[in-house]
Amino acid sequence: MAADKPPLVLLGDCREVMAGLGEASVDAIITDPPYGLSFMGKGWDHSVPGVVFWGAALRVAKPGAHLLAFGGTRTFHRLACAIEDAGWQIRDTLGWIYGSGFPKSLDVSKAIDREAGAEREVVGKEMRSDKRGGNYHGGSEARPAIEWDKTIPATDAARKWDGWGTALKPAWEPIILARKPLAGTVAANVLQYGTGGLNIDGCRVGAEEETGWGGAPGFGAWGSGLGSRQAPRPASGRFPANLIHDGSEEALAVFPETESGANPTSRGGMGYHGAEGQETCEAPRGQDFGSAARFFYCAKASQQDRDEGLEGFPRQGNNRYGDFTGTDTHAPKTQEHNLSRNNHPTVKPTDLMRYLCRLITPPGGTVLDPFAGSGSTGKAAIREGLAFIGIEIDQEAAEIARRRLAREYAQGRLDL
Repeated sequence: MAADKPPLVLLGDCREVMAGLGEASVDAIITDPPYGLSFMGKGWDHSVPGVVFWGAALRVAKPGAHLLAFGGTRTFHRLACAIEDAGWQIRDTLGWIYGSGFPKSLDVSKAIDREAGAEREVVGKEMRSDKRGGNYHGGSEARPAIEWDKTIPATDAARKWDGWGTALKPAWEPIILARKPLAGTVAANVLQYGTGGLNIDGCRVGAEEETGWGGAPGFGAWGSGLGSRQAPRPASGRFPANLIHDGSEEALAVFPETESGANPTSRGGMGYHGAEGQETCEAPRGQDFGSAARFFYCAKASQQDRDEGLEGFPRQGNNRYGDFTGTDTHAPKTQEHNLSRNNHPTVKPTDLMRYLCRLITPPGGTVLDPFAGSGSTGKAAIREGLAFIGIEIDQEAAEIARRRLAREYAQGRLDL
């Protein structure tokens, strides 16, 4: 079966590598491509992958196969257009909310003083908590408080613009959901290729009491290793939404306290809108209560998740900061709590990637990631009992991915 195949991480330009893969040979594509933000001055992030990339991906995808591609909030419109222009059908856009982003905002007042050659007066020290998680996106475990010099503006112009900046704190990312055109109807396509639908029951939220799915982290009902997708479907749980969060304090603060359920209501007018053929809501008000975050899937991150399989690698300054040496609001990358073995800048949480793999990939199918990075999609695919093909142009990142996936695959074999 497909899940018994060891994962592949192929080194090279994904356009050239995909040209060597079989036509209509993969069941799903899940990837985190460059956002075109010139992130850390890296050459690979100088632009959003264009039509030729997504055309190559379309060729290797089976009819009806889905594509999930992360994007940046400033550039995902270009990503969506490129995917659509290549022949994919845009089906939705998911939102991934996290609390670990840090603002890359220029302090306008300080910039004015610098250009004027004016030295700012230090008036004291300020302790600021650093709550970033172990991954670039996700996690909220506490970090040591950091001490900074507190200064005041030196010039009249700087005083006028004190408190102004140039950017907001990043707190979410779009994930574009697209589908290769079907061969006939949905039913015919699913029967012939096994692709075309979304695994709704397998991704229901809040069913962890029965199945281990939903917001609870962990392997869930699909089991802990390869070829273990024979568990029963959950009997309950909320319909999966196009919003996902990381469970951080910042993300949870977005959601109000609510009571779920409602008094029986007719469908007419501006009242209840249920599923097709469902005229009333029979759930009593107050059936359960708490943060409305429980209505959406929660995928947490950790430093352990990031570094698993890299025990022999040295810990180093995480290059998500580039050549960053510290600013008035953030610690330098060389501080102890910023060191990790996996120095890839955009590692996604395994729980998040597992959920996405499960959502669009048929049992035992093959997932392709043309921008594999350090292998987060592959790690998730292995845990979901899926075959994986990754492509990565950077040799160091490819080696990290291979090490992570080899460990995950070996562990999965032991669990059988």
